[in-house]
Amino acid sequence: MKQATKLRKLVLWLTTQQLATGILFVGLFAMAVRVPTGADTWWHLQAGRVTLERGQILQTDLFSHTRYGSHWVNHSWLSQVILYWLFDQFAYAGLGLWMGLVVTTAFAFVYLQMEGNVFVRSFILVLAAATSAVIWTARPQLLSFLLTAVVAYVLYLFKWRGINRLWILPPLFVLWVNLHAGYALGFMVLVAFVGGEIFNHLVGFIAPADDPVIDWRGIAWIVGIALLSALLLVINPNTTRMWTYYLETVRIDVLQDVIQEWSSPDFHPLHTQPFIWLLLATLGAAGLSDRRIDGTDLALVTGFAYAALLAGRNVGPFALVAAPVLGRHVTAIGSNLWQNKRRPRRRATAAQAAMNWVLLTVVVGLAVVKIYQPLRPSFNRALQRESLPLGAAEWIERHEPEGNMFNHYNWGGYLIWELWPDYRVFVDGRTDLFGDDFLRQYLKAQVARPSYETTFEEYGVGFVLIPSASTLSSQLACEGGWTQVYDDEVATVWIREDAAE
Repeated sequence: MKQATKLRKLVLWLTTQQLATGILFVGLFAMAVRVPTGADTWWHLQAGRVTLERGQILQTDLFSHTRYGSHWVNHSWLSQVILYWLFDQFAYAGLGLWMGLVVTTAFAFVYLQMEGNVFVRSFILVLAAATSAVIWTARPQLLSFLLTAVVAYVLYLFKWRGINRLWILPPLFVLWVNLHAGYALGFMVLVAFVGGEIFNHLVGFIAPADDPVIDWRGIAWIVGIALLSALLLVINPNTTRMWTYYLETVRIDVLQDVIQEWSSPDFHPLHTQPFIWLLLATLGAAGLSDRRIDGTDLALVTGFAYAALLAGRNVGPFALVAAPVLGRHVTAIGSNLWQNKRRPRRRATAAQAAMNWVLLTVVVGLAVVKIYQPLRPSFNRALQRESLPLGAAEWIERHEPEGNMFNHYNWGGYLIWELWPDYRVFVDGRTDLFGDDFLRQYLKAQVARPSYETTFEEYGVGFVLIPSASTLSSQLACEGGWTQVYDDEVATVWIREDAAE
């Protein structure tokens, strides 16, 4: 009898609201599990492998012949270890499921900050997920995405719930600075909170705030925690260098000129347009609602929108901070409507609860079907053959051409994974290691500017691995001294004629 009662309670537990929440997070997880590897994933995996095998953190370059032995600010060493371990143990499934878990956890923290019923929250979170999806890949950057949501949640508790968990932030930043240099996003959230609360105090003299305002003592608490967190950033292999490292990276001009994630977003493709929808919806809802916009909300939305318009990689963090603000104002707009029509909540019947379980089971089944393909090694390899020089790398491994390699920037990470230590790359995604001057030199060679031959001589280039349809490939075909030894739809390999003889 007791067991039957427990079973009945379990069945009746799944209400319509809980079903909607379950579908939301199953859907978010399924959205986030995708082909995990990007251009930079590969060199992160190789760095993680070397760190584990040697038992020491890499702080000098081993992977390129152009910067070999130079000091390398390897700020993502701990993330690299995690990513490599997952890949080593579970292959692509490990990376793909990790992405799903990280993204879903980040949005769980956002969900906890939101107002409104589950359907309003779900709609807004799906929009925020679509906005941030452009940055979802198996890279340390994804952990910065998660930790940005955690910092925002800790501050939300302090302001909106009167719960002081600020002590979590200093150790969180110590962890963060060893995972990724995106810790700067956390300080952006802190600065926005402090500035927004000061704004609330100043405006409060004119019009009382609709929302809680942190008192001056609380603001001092946040400032103190932020300063302590900044001081503790030295607890990493690069010590005080991490205080300014993020600024050093941003100042590399080539990042904004040629690297898509550091450039202003191109809003013509449909997949980038959810950012526009989320931004306009947030501004429109704030304008239409009777609720005066909170100074902290205003600072977060405008600050992160500004950052996202400057660099596409900041679109994801913008979605995290904008979603709760949109939820607050949508709730304010519709509060009269659903307050007037609110009906007593009825307990679900056994039949209704059973149907909810059936629907949830179907959704989970569909999610499993969706995530199955991106986790298969054969599926990943097939996609990689469409954009990466797998065939060319196999040719190099078999024939072992002499001299140093010149390679396409986007392929550097994969070549580090596939060909190192037998061959070192010319360039890869570690822009901070190579610097602005060298990257511009590389770009001139990549498009066959007259100086490319001088660059090849300077770095002892014996063979070239570049896209088949590239300008440099056409130039090498027209000039003497180079022989094409491999070609497919993706890549071509050229070697010096004296090496071919």
